[in-house]
Amino acid sequence: MNQTDLRQSWIDRAASFVPPSGMWVDGRQLTDSPAPSISVVSPRDGSVLATMPSADEAIVERAVAAARRSFERGHWSGISASERGGVLRRWADLVAARREELALAISLEMGKPVSDALLVEVRAAERTLRWYGEAADKLQDEAPRGLTDALALVTREPVGVVGAITPWNMPVTITSWKLAAALAAGNSVVVKPSELSPLSVLLLTRWGCEAGVPDQVLQVILGAGDVAGAALARSRGVDSLTFTGSTRVGRLLQRYAGESNLKPVWLELGGKTPFVVLADADLEAAADALAWGITFNAGQLCTAASRAIVHRAVYADFRDLVVQRVSARRVGDPLDPTTEIGPLVSEHRREDVLRRVRSAVAAGAVLRSGSESPRPGAGWYVDPSVLVDVDPASPLAQEEVFGPVLAMIPADDADHAVALANDSAYGLGAAVWTRDLTAAHRLARRVRAGTVWVNCFEEGDLSVPFGGRGLSGHGVDKSLHALDKFTALKTTWIAL
Repeated sequence: MNQTDLRQSWIDRAASFVPPSGMWVDGRQLTDSPAPSISVVSPRDGSVLATMPSADEAIVERAVAAARRSFERGHWSGISASERGGVLRRWADLVAARREELALAISLEMGKPVSDALLVEVRAAERTLRWYGEAADKLQDEAPRGLTDALALVTREPVGVVGAITPWNMPVTITSWKLAAALAAGNSVVVKPSELSPLSVLLLTRWGCEAGVPDQVLQVILGAGDVAGAALARSRGVDSLTFTGSTRVGRLLQRYAGESNLKPVWLELGGKTPFVVLADADLEAAADALAWGITFNAGQLCTAASRAIVHRAVYADFRDLVVQRVSARRVGDPLDPTTEIGPLVSEHRREDVLRRVRSAVAAGAVLRSGSESPRPGAGWYVDPSVLVDVDPASPLAQEEVFGPVLAMIPADDADHAVALANDSAYGLGAAVWTRDLTAAHRLARRVRAGTVWVNCFEEGDLSVPFGGRGLSGHGVDKSLHALDKFTALKTTWIAL
């Protein structure tokens, strides 16, 4: 099938798309609520995809209570780890079999190019479910040999009820990170997806129950963060809360948890990724990676390569390479398989991104690519922007934009580059480009970030943790380390 026919095929599917409806609470679908309903709007053209019920505090508490009952009765926590793993693997099989349906939902509700939704996000969700399904029965308890007259057993137990608040930018990838780990450990889960992209998460979770997760083990509530999300964080029935989203909301969730039952709150928040390019770097390869790293998902990633810190000796040459590549990235309909940059998720996000570009230009930055105005026509589209000679103390260099906006900053030498990279309240990701392996190791040690990429960008695997420090949060997703968020250690002494 050629690209034109493939695009028409996706458009035809979109025309007949039937969104899932309702929350899933206490084993039942809820299609109404006393709380105001929410409209799911497609950023592709501004059309309303669905009108959904939203949870008030009473519905949230009902979902939490149902999750608690399921946990105490052992519907999931009481079965063997290998059985739980088998369910997760069957869930992965369903995602693989229905991948195009899930990719279409993602693309329609948040604007991700459908090819990226299919090949990146849905594939990541499938692999996550399968990986934790394989890992579920591989966790080992401990029997330290400290004394001769007693035996100590250290066991890892599920914490109970996990609350998961997930974002709109990678709706099924990040939701699967949290659900798969929490369920593999034996917990019951109440998940609240973003009100901007709930449809794909509703599909994903329903397939989980179809694969064998008991209905009352996995609850799905919908609604705005300041109502449903806040109620979940305040609930005394939630034993652990995991959140991916903004730093502002992360602060609130920690406060709500402190005001209730002191539940641990695990946060993956914002970022301002430094992309350091030294004088000896492969400039062509670095420019390719940077152009992709600031425009993938329309720059709506916490690890987006938003700060290019470049040695002065190669700054002008590298700047020109990046401008050329970013300008060549194709903005368009997310249902077109040739599109590389889709719309921003909402009109509000578009206006915020453009406001930041205009403010940076007014403050003296030079706009070498992009525009201070939206693209004409329906939908929330913007051109990717490259701003050069940006003041490292300016808002554009210090604050997360969450859009396809790159700030380029010159550095005098490697030490200056590290100082600029660390001049940030965030600490999620960083990149270093150099042909000198010794310099790469030294810089990677000095840069404050949860992940450092050397001569690559956005490499990742489920076997390694992903998390940050500072205003980027604490705790990790992915890998066996993620299970620490959802398990509690118990020591049992037995006299001999």
